[in-house]
Amino acid sequence: MTPEEDPHRAIGAYVLYALPPAEEHAFENHLAGCDPCHREVVDLLETAARLGAAVRSVPVSPQARARTLQAVAHTRQDRPPHRPRAPGRRALRLALAASIVAAAVLGGVAVRQHVEADDARARAVRAEQQARTAGAAITEVLTAPDATVHTGELTGGTTAAVVVSLDQARAVFAAYGLPALTGGKVYELWYAAEAGDVRPAGLVAGSAPNGTHVLKGSPAAAVAVGVTVEPAGGSPQPTTEPLGIIPLKT
Repeated sequence: MTPEEDPHRAIGAYVLYALPPAEEHAFENHLAGCDPCHREVVDLLETAARLGAAVRSVPVSPQARARTLQAVAHTRQDRPPHRPRAPGRRALRLALAASIVAAAVLGGVAVRQHVEADDARARAVRAEQQARTAGAAITEVLTAPDATVHTGELTGGTTAAVVVSLDQARAVFAAYGLPALTGGKVYELWYAAEAGDVRPAGLVAGSAPNGTHVLKGSPAAAVAVGVTVEPAGGSPQPTTEPLGIIPLKT
């Protein structure tokens, strides 16, 4: 049903200044004799005015303000025909316009904040899942029937251990007493083959190096595990002298 067929349905469009001039004039003729519509229009305009006043205290970035003013400057404005209106009505409509602009700007900020919150929650969920996966792998290696424990001493007197399970095709590295690293550096683990070749076996965060870590890849062909200090992100080959080498004795 259109506003012409049911003029009561035009209240929202009228308050938003969205009616064509002819329909607006027809609705105002209806409004003059319809107390329910008149009360609802007044209520909506007053609500808009309060909303416009409330958003004034919300900070808006200069960039958002500039984008909004630029959009307004390039948007064609329809000039309604001049007709006398009730006192204070234009002020209320201007307040409504201000509230709509503010709501659009703040809505963009809210959407961005909502997306950022979703991203943070997703990262937290992934981190928790990774921790659970790592914890399960550590438990499987440590409790494997064929698990063997190999220990060695690192620079500074730190004792480290590697637990190997060939059935699980995994190994676990554990160390306590490693000093924290600065400058984004990390500890990198290496599998060493009998011929002397080494391959990356995982990174240990330099900011929190102590604890238990699952090595990357199978230890099947390795005869030792080495530890070096590397730049952030690790290296394809060692760039520093090993802090220590833990032999994997059979």
